[in-house]
Amino acid sequence: MIHPTIETLRRLRLTGMAKALEEQQGLPDCDRLSFDERLAMLVDREAVERDNAALAQRLRLARLRQAACLEDVDYRTPRGLDRSLIHTLASGRWLHEHNNVLILGPTGTGKSFVACALGNQAARDGFSVRYQRLTRLLDELALARVDGKATRLLASSPGSNCSSSTIGPWPGSPPSSVAT
Repeated sequence: MIHPTIETLRRLRLTGMAKALEEQQGLPDCDRLSFDERLAMLVDREAVERDNAALAQRLRLARLRQAACLEDVDYRTPRGLDRSLIHTLASGRWLHEHNNVLILGPTGTGKSFVACALGNQAARDGFSVRYQRLTRLLDELALARVDGKATRLLASSPGSNCSSSTIGPWPGSPPSSVAT
């Protein structure tokens, strides 16, 4: 009798509930739980499955260069990282206030890692993220300006429909000025 219910849950795309129901059937003491408790377990499992799928989608679309997390930032290496600043950025307040973060430093100091870690944290907090190297973005803007499509490119560029744009490092030193 439970098999048609599981199939119906799958057809309705409630796969988390279907998995949880199958698991409940395998538990010997599951019958001791009330209907409300069992239903709550099914709904919670569906919510977790959907949240995990949404996070995986945001991380895939972000195209982060590295699988970096703020928890993995090493403060022991002398790179000039301010622990309190990183923790403040991890809170995501800068995203809610629509502020920008500019990460500067010499080559090899972990700018890309910190940028990817901030992007990862933003995705975990439910924000859309897009990682793109600055050189590629500037090349695309220059070509679009020549083709007369700069406005269209800016409308579809990282940041136009994303909550967080992570722009990769500038190779070498940044130019003294960038015309836009």
